[in-house]
Amino acid sequence: MPISWTEVRSKFKSPLRVVAWFLWRSRETQAEKCRNLAARLKDAEQTIARQEAEIQRQQEKIRAWQQQSQSLEQQHRQAIRMGCRLPEDSPLRGHKYGIRLIRLAVNLARVVGLRPSERVLKIVWEWLGVEQPLPDWTTIRMWLLRAGVAALDESIEAADDWVWMADHSNQIGPEKALVVLGVRASQLPPPGETLRHADVRLLTVRPGTAWKREDMALVYEELAERYGAPRAVLCDGAVELRDGAKSLQNQRADAIVLQDFKHKAATFLKTAVGEHPRFAEFNTALGKTRSAIQQTELAHLTPPGQKPKARFMNLEATLDWAAMVLWLLDHPDAKTRAGLAPERLQEKLGWLRSFAVELAQWRECQQVISAGVTFINQQGLFAGAGTQLAAAFGPELTHAASRQLAQRLVDFVTTAEGQLKPGERLPMSTEILESTFALYKQLERQHSKGGFTSLLASFGALLKPATDESLRRAFSTVSVNDVRQWVRKKLGTTLTAKRIAVYHEFRDATTSAATT
Repeated sequence: MPISWTEVRSKFKSPLRVVAWFLWRSRETQAEKCRNLAARLKDAEQTIARQEAEIQRQQEKIRAWQQQSQSLEQQHRQAIRMGCRLPEDSPLRGHKYGIRLIRLAVNLARVVGLRPSERVLKIVWEWLGVEQPLPDWTTIRMWLLRAGVAALDESIEAADDWVWMADHSNQIGPEKALVVLGVRASQLPPPGETLRHADVRLLTVRPGTAWKREDMALVYEELAERYGAPRAVLCDGAVELRDGAKSLQNQRADAIVLQDFKHKAATFLKTAVGEHPRFAEFNTALGKTRSAIQQTELAHLTPPGQKPKARFMNLEATLDWAAMVLWLLDHPDAKTRAGLAPERLQEKLGWLRSFAVELAQWRECQQVISAGVTFINQQGLFAGAGTQLAAAFGPELTHAASRQLAQRLVDFVTTAEGQLKPGERLPMSTEILESTFALYKQLERQHSKGGFTSLLASFGALLKPATDESLRRAFSTVSVNDVRQWVRKKLGTTLTAKRIAVYHEFRDATTSAATT
């Protein structure tokens, strides 16, 4: 039976108004919660709406990217089908190829050689999928020759601070090629930096069999008439180069002749080392060792080959090799001795121990030379150069021969700087000229031992990379016929041409004899 409200009320301890107030407060609390939940729901709905809008924007971007990707992929497939498109390069007037391709081929030839440049172009064009005619190496060779002859015809600005560097180079036979480079003293690299090929200008390159004082004097005077007399001529110890330059003093009273530091240093080194009573014995043992171990398990310890010419300008590698081998002999635990029998090392290389004292002395002499060459290459000749050179050698020299060598070099530089004007700084190294000869021999490759050829006309194109402007200028001033005339005038019948003629005559004669 249900309980009546009256009975329930009688059980409450609080009066009715309290119960009513409690119920009212409970209703208000619930209403506040509902309002808060409604506000949170509204915020959540707004957040969801913003996120949905952002999702839609991202989806639109994704669709745009997909369309772009599809378009690029389609273009890529089309490019593959059609092949790679090279930059516009219309044929140069009178040529089959454009100036951009000509420049590329010439600069490749300067670095890798003539035939290799043709192969490189073919490999790259094949990789790009380009079907286009390419020049062969003979065409590239003629481009290089025209650029070289044009470089010889370029004028230079008039100035009173030109320094000429002169030297000869020969291969086989009596013929020598004279090369004269020019550099302005005011445009030398700052102290601490060495000359670069781009810093110098080629004034002349000419072969000849007779280079006496009188011949060189005529060449110097001819160059002076064209370019103006120089402030100085820098050359090695060759009498004809040095004495021939004295004729320039007739045109310019303050013209001086400087001797290359490295060549003079090599002369001093020859006295300090080459005239040592045991040096010849050392060289004999060195040659025997090279023959004895170059086909054995000790082949990696074979001494470096010595150059028959200018030996004392290239002695450093041999002395470094000897120091390395002596160290190896004295360190049985060295990792690089693994697999090498001690008795074999002693048998083939132990003889170096008997030269330990001399080698220490010779190597210190070589270190003096190297320090001096580095100083002169980077600093040049200036007032106070001798004093600074002495400081570069330092006080640590332990052998009398190396101390004497250092003093001779300091005296040589001090005497040379006495010819300078106040504040003047001139080069005293022809290494940039030596390295230019090396560029030419690198271009010749195996033909560098076969006598000078018409490739000598390219000498002027080797100093710096060709540009579109320099090639346009060269091709507008020097024709193929001009190159041929230059070769005929300067080279005449080359050694290679003479060799070919002899073989032709021999074959013709033997063929005629066989048929009669």
